Amino acid sequence: VEAPFKISIMIWTVFHGLPFEQRLEKVAEAGYHAVELVNETSNWSEDEFRRYNKKRTELGITFDASCAGRHGAGDPSAREDFLSDVREQLKIMEEIECPTLIVMSGNVVAGLSPDAQHASCVEGMKRAAELVEGKGINLVLENIDLEENPHYYMWSVPEAFKIIEEVNHPQVKVLYDFFHAQISGGNLISNLQKHFDKVGLVHIADVPGRHQPGSGEINYLNIYKKLAELKYNKYVAMEFFPTGD
Repeated sequence: VEAPFKISIMIWTVFHGLPFEQRLEKVAEAGYHAVELVNETSNWSEDEFRRYNKKRTELGITFDASCAGRHGAGDPSAREDFLSDVREQLKIMEEIECPTLIVMSGNVVAGLSPDAQHASCVEGMKRAAELVEGKGINLVLENIDLEENPHYYMWSVPEAFKIIEEVNHPQVKVLYDFFHAQISGGNLISNLQKHFDKVGLVHIADVPGRHQPGSGEINYLNIYKKLAELKYNKYVAMEFFPTGD
């Protein structure tokens, strides 16, 4: 049985030390057709954009997601910087034909109540939604656990879904990262089922250690079955450090 979803490889986790084109070749050799980027494009020259685009096309690889890194949606004092990050990234995404932009809530803002910061995340995502309106690009807001970043605001998956519900825009979803979610409170399948319409991308790694599925405590077989049963047809991105080859 074919899974309805597509698999992508988060490139920062694999084939370190090789030139970017060779890393793409390795992904293609392993049988995959999609790669996710974090901030790799920020240092590319015009020539590199040209070369990597050409290589991607040759190999039949899609850059399915990239990240607007520096500023978060949740800090009202950095709102314009956040929107400027999004605009900048959208230009790059057009060049590499990338359809999904990962955004962060950013850290807890000192002196801002949780309710005020929640409202600021909603407002930030609404403003960002205006920038992608009708452009065929989706924004996905990512949950991060507090072990990885003790200052991150949106560690709670139920809160992530609540924010997206309040934004209420068809191009704004949650990046449901099962690795971070497991560390932050589990209940992975229940949250998936309850809020399925608000999931725009999922990230995969096992706990502990961020290694491959089957190396830790998450039952990924059941998660994959549930994704298939719900007819999830977007990307499932592998963002783990393989313990073997």
